[in-house]
Amino acid sequence: MAGAPVTAEPDTAPLVLSIDLGTSGCKCALVTLDGEVQGWAFRPVALHVQGVQAEQDPHDWWQALLGAADELLAADAQRRRRVTVVCCSTQTEVTVCVDRQGEPIGRAFSWLDARGAQAMARRTRGRWLNIEGYGPLKLWRWLHLTGGAPSTTGRDGAGHMAYVRDHLPQVYERTHQFLNALDYLNFRLCGRLCATQDSILTSWVTNNRDPARVHYDARLIRMLDLDAAKLPEIVSSTDVLGPLRPEVAQRLGLAPDTRVVAGAVDTSAVAVSAAVRDFETHLYLGTSSWLGAHVPTMRTDVRHKIAAVPCAVPQRYLALALQSTAGANLSFLRDRILFHPDELASDEEHPAVYEVLNRIAARVPPGARGLIYTPWLFGERTPVDDPLLRAGLLNLSLAHSREDIFRAFLEGVALNTRWMMEPFARLLGRSPGTIAAVGGGAQSDVWCQILADVTGQPIRQLAQPIQANAIGAAFLGAIGIGERRFDDLPELRRTRRVYEPAASLSRLYTDQFETFKEVRQRLAPLYHRLNRVPAAGAPA
Repeated sequence: MAGAPVTAEPDTAPLVLSIDLGTSGCKCALVTLDGEVQGWAFRPVALHVQGVQAEQDPHDWWQALLGAADELLAADAQRRRRVTVVCCSTQTEVTVCVDRQGEPIGRAFSWLDARGAQAMARRTRGRWLNIEGYGPLKLWRWLHLTGGAPSTTGRDGAGHMAYVRDHLPQVYERTHQFLNALDYLNFRLCGRLCATQDSILTSWVTNNRDPARVHYDARLIRMLDLDAAKLPEIVSSTDVLGPLRPEVAQRLGLAPDTRVVAGAVDTSAVAVSAAVRDFETHLYLGTSSWLGAHVPTMRTDVRHKIAAVPCAVPQRYLALALQSTAGANLSFLRDRILFHPDELASDEEHPAVYEVLNRIAARVPPGARGLIYTPWLFGERTPVDDPLLRAGLLNLSLAHSREDIFRAFLEGVALNTRWMMEPFARLLGRSPGTIAAVGGGAQSDVWCQILADVTGQPIRQLAQPIQANAIGAAFLGAIGIGERRFDDLPELRRTRRVYEPAASLSRLYTDQFETFKEVRQRLAPLYHRLNRVPAAGAPA
């Protein structure tokens, strides 16, 4: 699948080959050291979901990387010669079991995989007293040392490793290292087995109290009943890991001395490109969504599942509030409702469908004529960590049309963003102020205005929002080889437009927001009954 065309560039300035691996696929981009994307290409990757199991094949990641890089680099031999560094940004909370040769043992656990819930319950619970599923002493130790705690849903690295330890003993025995997606790609690129301070985070086995010296803690490793030897060494996001493997450099047509910089997981890379100053807030709108801001100290809001954790910026933590599904609601609408390949529709692709949805949603009055959409297709994480919540349309009547539904989908994600923004602002100790919007969803003028109106905060749409991960990786690559500094980045950020909230809509969306929260409170018991997971670990 082609990306943006690569046009001829007379310049001889160095370029970064930025690799952006998301859930939907792998994008490769050529980016200048100032963060200008010169061209990109994309290849999709399959996600295999069955019940609470969600997996991807690491070999598919690598083939997608090679395919996208081939298309991008073959377009212009002069640009290929200008590539001096390769740097990755990837999805996180992904777990790959590799053997001593670095070969994956089966498919990788996706961040959507919840098989580890029961294994984590055995590790997090106390013998007598528990707080939301955690023994008080265990919870204190995790919060004190890491700034967070393993998810009781089992959807993070800790849950995945615990599941392998308890239920796949032969795989556990064969596993030489547990790697995140970033770590695996770095290994394939340069042959070094290591993790960054942010890619190892959700294994919840590191002492993060000094952001400059994140290191393993033996007590935390014992709490998860893991073998410390199976955990990779920890490096910084701007460390140069080495040159490309000779066979990889030859395969891509790059110079053999092309350096590989460690890079970062998607949340950290986006924050580097979007808002690097302290307390500046950004909103990422991709398959999932999050609010983020760099802060000088480690902070945690246990009740609302928000934490400030190690990131790519030295001496700083990244405060994050995560939403499970954002843009995934629109792709669900497109692929499962509008153009699902059955007797009512063909299976042809509709690449411009989002542009059409935006035009339609723009002509529907704010509030979608009273229609409320809850965007919890795969549960929610912030401000409640509840995997059993589900999406739904409420107050649907004969007066509504699908136009209203389109608008309600966009407003539902915005209402959910406002929901997690309340505790996020309290963690920051201040209003988020103007919020930088990045990710694929931030390309939509309509959605950016809806977000401003619903949240009451100005939304700054960056110039290349869909390329935020690639730009962040490029900045890390440039800093890693000494060509840029973190202090340079605010001046390099480009803004397309700022959307101001409409004061006339404040009352409407405040009322709708209160209804949105009431819907969750009233329907949560019903969702828990409908979606409870029996002892066998399969969906009811």
